[in-house]
Amino acid sequence: MKTITLNRMMIAVFAILLSIFFVSCQKESSLTEPTTLTEEEAATYSEESTQAEASFDDAEDIGFTAAEEEGNAGGFGLEGRSASEQGRIFLPAFAELRGRIGDCATITVTPNDSTYPKTVTIDFGDSCRGRDGKVRSGKIVLHFTGPIRRPGSVVTMTFVNYYVNRVHIEGTKIFKNLSEPPMLHKWSVEVLDGKVTFPNGRGYTYDGIKTVKQIAGMLTNVVRDDVYQITGRSKTVFRNGTTVNINTEDPLIKKVACHWISEGTLKIKINSRILFLDFGFPNNGGCDNKALLTWNNGNNQRIIILP
Repeated sequence: MKTITLNRMMIAVFAILLSIFFVSCQKESSLTEPTTLTEEEAATYSEESTQAEASFDDAEDIGFTAAEEEGNAGGFGLEGRSASEQGRIFLPAFAELRGRIGDCATITVTPNDSTYPKTVTIDFGDSCRGRDGKVRSGKIVLHFTGPIRRPGSVVTMTFVNYYVNRVHIEGTKIFKNLSEPPMLHKWSVEVLDGKVTFPNGRGYTYDGIKTVKQIAGMLTNVVRDDVYQITGRSKTVFRNGTTVNINTEDPLIKKVACHWISEGTLKIKINSRILFLDFGFPNNGGCDNKALLTWNNGNNQRIIILP
């Protein structure tokens, strides 16, 4: 059994969509009150709410990858090892994590052995450019009650002055292992008191919960063949009081081998406005960085470019 590594929640939406944020910045001063939203304004809020999802999913991807490698090295499955092996200190190499964040971050495991609870701290310093092109600073701190792949284990992720591409991320993420042996691998992922602040001061609060179930790759030790199904809901509250609620319309499909969600649809509600974000566009399950935002019964559309 292996742990999910998501690129983005709702995922997973799942990296910061700065490539589309300029539209929102230009329109902020002209956005009307929530009770009189036009369809175009609702589309703009939908884009920004998707950014909130993506902001936390980038950190989630890092956290889950670290948890996976920590568990492989020193926690999960020790019962099947010899007495001499159980007495050793298992040092996580974090090779897969380094493949994403690069070598400039300092990773500390305390205690660095097979006992729990434990803490993993990923310190990006003042500026650390990852191999994925993102620049991060500050710290991501993970507290484990047990190995992430052990049923019942809880991993709590917090941020210390953490930024990704100059976007400030705050809040707490809680991962709970809901797996039911022998083959159902499932987790809940919850964001509490989330907050996203962009360099220009714009921002919003964010809360969300999702369920992640592994649907392929369970029988191998290779991470890249894992596939996950994601369902859930989230709420983004803007500073003028506008609230955006997002629910899974069709389950999202995230392949570890692909940087983006490849299938599934989100339903976005802003007051009486209903919009849909289709991750299957345009290749119906293929690996690409596009999603389609539609509203007005499909008569209005906007292509979203994922990072």
